[in-house]
Amino acid sequence: MSEKRSDEPRPVLLESGLSPKVAYGPDDIAQTATKLPPLPSEADAIGAPGQYPFTRGIHSLMYRKQPWTMRQYAGFGTAAETNERFKYLIDNGQTGLNVAFDLPTQCGLDSDDPRAAGEVGRVGMAVDSLADLEQALDGIDLTRVTVSHTINAVAPIVLAMMATIARRRGLDPAKLRGTLQNDILKEFIGRGTWIFPVDESIRLIGDTIEYCAKHMPLYSPVSVCGYHIRESGANPVQEMALGFLIARAYADHVIARGLAVDEFASRLSFNFDIYGNLFEQVAKFRAGRRLWARIIKEDYGARDPRSCWLRMIAGGGGGGLTVEQPELNIVRGAYYALISALSGTQTMALCSFDEAYTIPSERAARISLRTMQVLVEEMGLCDTADPLGGSYYVESLTNEMEAEIRRVMARVEAEGGIVEGVRTGRIQAMVARQAYQRQRDLESGRARKVGVNCYRSDGDEHDVAFHPFDSAQAERQCARLDEVRRRRDGARVAKALDGVSAAAAAKVNVMPALIDAVEAEATVGEMVGALKAVYGEYREPVRFA
Repeated sequence: MSEKRSDEPRPVLLESGLSPKVAYGPDDIAQTATKLPPLPSEADAIGAPGQYPFTRGIHSLMYRKQPWTMRQYAGFGTAAETNERFKYLIDNGQTGLNVAFDLPTQCGLDSDDPRAAGEVGRVGMAVDSLADLEQALDGIDLTRVTVSHTINAVAPIVLAMMATIARRRGLDPAKLRGTLQNDILKEFIGRGTWIFPVDESIRLIGDTIEYCAKHMPLYSPVSVCGYHIRESGANPVQEMALGFLIARAYADHVIARGLAVDEFASRLSFNFDIYGNLFEQVAKFRAGRRLWARIIKEDYGARDPRSCWLRMIAGGGGGGLTVEQPELNIVRGAYYALISALSGTQTMALCSFDEAYTIPSERAARISLRTMQVLVEEMGLCDTADPLGGSYYVESLTNEMEAEIRRVMARVEAEGGIVEGVRTGRIQAMVARQAYQRQRDLESGRARKVGVNCYRSDGDEHDVAFHPFDSAQAERQCARLDEVRRRRDGARVAKALDGVSAAAAAKVNVMPALIDAVEAEATVGEMVGALKAVYGEYREPVRFA
């Protein structure tokens, strides 16, 4: 006897906690809109692309004028090896660079520091001095190819290096475009490459924002990274809410210094993650773009429409990739790219299919790059702005996502704010709880993951070529560092490092002093040491509830 089929729809629960209906109509858009504060009378919640509150995109023509920047994350070994990969990607059509630094560099250690042993050049490029970054960018036209640096605690030093490189090439730093990740609060929450205490770390970010506002106005000094918070276990709502609270903390800090919002807000950027339900992700970005515009205009009083733009890189997240059946990651990457394009991103990057195992091979990186190019050239993703705009489901879900993001932000603010939450470890604990719950859902099968807890194959073949790690590269890097130390003017270096410590102690902007130190060929470890002498080091709070 056959089982009687139920007429009840199967339950669906998105990772954000929202439960979609079976079908949507115009009444649902109106009903979900009641959960949100009313917009100013002259604005429309959906509106047109390029118009406040930018739900449908920050530019009126979007990709009809120019496709998104393609910026694959790359870097390993020495500067020379990384330069080869950069040129390979550019030759294959990549339109921007995203630099990966090794862990010693990210943590402010020189390659010959005993604590760097075994990590030099392993997961990114080793940069000890200006000479390394110069070599990595050798032969790359900085007026044509913009460079994004995935660097945080030592971001002021990298900014000083970029300003110096520009001047040495005869370029005006005021005309240089590029981006620093430079989001230290998310490091405390999600990645861990911190160096200095919380307040001093925020002060350094303020120094970079202030310096760029005055001397490098086209440069983006901060890319706020909800991406890494999501990769650490946060759900999509938490990713956006915590990202916006972090951005507000940086804005509040520089406004307290005397900057007006329109002097810096247009150069803030965001880095967000993509994996999971397609419609949830698209709605997340549309809701986030509208909410950020409202925050900057209504809460901060911005007058320049560009200050209200949510400029973002949105790419396929490593958290969505699997060790099991790794070829499926090519399929996942294609969908992540589709989501990114449908979401109105300005820059796109995709994790390559082998990144669950290794640093991407040239073949894997090329497949990711070609995936983005197929969307531009063959799939029609550049033909019209916001092609999902007006969908009853997408607009309703956008409203619900914005309401949920606002709810999480309000809760964090009521508990003392993002900075205090990070300082005490409360935000870290919140994300850890969410990560634990997600893992339990995967293990129980409540959250479905193809190849992991459903549609598994016995004897899966892992056809992945591992990136060869050259253990001798650390020796080559240390020899290069030793050569820098031998040829430079030691007295000039010592004076410049004293200047860095003096600026930090006086609580004045350290950027001019760091530029002096970079030009004197001080090393990353030496400059960080000069700052540590004043700021001290961060000690992580541990919470279990």
